[in-house]
Amino acid sequence: MPPPAGASTEEDAVAVVAADDIDIAMSAAPDAGDPEPQRKKGRRRRKKRRPRAPTEEEVAARRSVLRWACPGREVATDDGESAEAGRARVRRPRVAVELHAHSARSDGTLSPTELVERAHRNGVKVFALTDHDTMAGVPEAVEAAKRHPIRIISGVEISAVHSPSDESGSGAEEPVHILAYYGSWGPARPQELERFLAGIREGRYARANDMLLKLRGLGMPMKLEDVCKIAGNGVAPGRLHVARAMVDAGYVEDLRQAFSRYLYDGGPAYATGSEPTAESVVRLVCRTGGVAVLAHPWALKNPGAVIKNLKAAGLHGIEVYRSDGKVSGLSDLADTYELLKLGGSDFHGRDDKEEPDVGSVDLPVLAVFKFLEIAKPIWHNAIKEIFASISERTTDLNESNGFRRISSAGDFCILRLSSEDPELTGASEVEVLRTEVADIVLTHHQ
Repeated sequence: MPPPAGASTEEDAVAVVAADDIDIAMSAAPDAGDPEPQRKKGRRRRKKRRPRAPTEEEVAARRSVLRWACPGREVATDDGESAEAGRARVRRPRVAVELHAHSARSDGTLSPTELVERAHRNGVKVFALTDHDTMAGVPEAVEAAKRHPIRIISGVEISAVHSPSDESGSGAEEPVHILAYYGSWGPARPQELERFLAGIREGRYARANDMLLKLRGLGMPMKLEDVCKIAGNGVAPGRLHVARAMVDAGYVEDLRQAFSRYLYDGGPAYATGSEPTAESVVRLVCRTGGVAVLAHPWALKNPGAVIKNLKAAGLHGIEVYRSDGKVSGLSDLADTYELLKLGGSDFHGRDDKEEPDVGSVDLPVLAVFKFLEIAKPIWHNAIKEIFASISERTTDLNESNGFRRISSAGDFCILRLSSEDPELTGASEVEVLRTEVADIVLTHHQ
């Protein structure tokens, strides 16, 4: 489905004309009559390919994404691509988007606030916090984003495992990660999702202990308490925390060495936890009002088989774009199975000069637009389910206890309904729910 029609391309027309004028001026230089300098200049011009002019579809998509990301601030957040800047050269429309990043709430080094601040400094307009198996950092990220023109997507990267489903049973089981993207209201069934994630987090402690046992057998004894201390209070330990413990103990020089020698998938100190099947994770994300995307499929041994099985379970997209460009083979698979093509930096804040920075993945604006085309109806339906759940609970109000419960929920929903998202708050269904919740609260205040 094409982006909204009617978007002006006046700026881009100015840019194209200006670029043509620059070429004409160069060809009319004082030494234009001298054939040798002219040939050299011609060669230089051929080497420098002029950026193509953006299509109307791209320009319209960019403006649509910015209207959603920074409502009421489209002009102020134009990334310097004003008509004045456009006269110098043509630019492909872009909105800096980060759909895969981790904070200290899982295995990153920056707090959610610090991560949002970094994203803002890098020009990011849409940011998804996708910590491993937890959404605990999302409220802090949302609060931090209020100071900047940046839209937060509530996300989580869920650990799973994929087992071959062919009749021969050939192939090995391998770890898979599913990115779940929720709207500003969060999942439609938060308790169900949290129970699911809590089970995975509990398994992380057993997994870390198994890794430590294997490392002890390799002559590298360490304590689980030390690993948990590195992870932080309330954070389930992961491979990165074990790797940091190895560095602190002097067993390896850096994190890269810890992973490349011992902790890589299938490595001598690698261990699995109690991860659910990838298919069950995808179905859960769909059931709770999220968009399900396969993370870093290039790391899989047989991405084709995994993608085929997960598409049948309801998968919406796969990561195709990285900081070093698009992975063509995966792009073809996305086309084959009609999946969204997305990507993110997978930023952790490690002491690694080669780690991509937040917002470094050049995600095409049309890919972002298509993502929102799929996501918005899903998120809207999640809101309707949230309110349906509230309406059901109002029929069981239990004097003061019931009032306190529904009043709190009502206040929360009224707050969310006054949010900045015009595409949701303007919907007729939501307007009706706003009135119903307000009536509930007012009735019980009397």
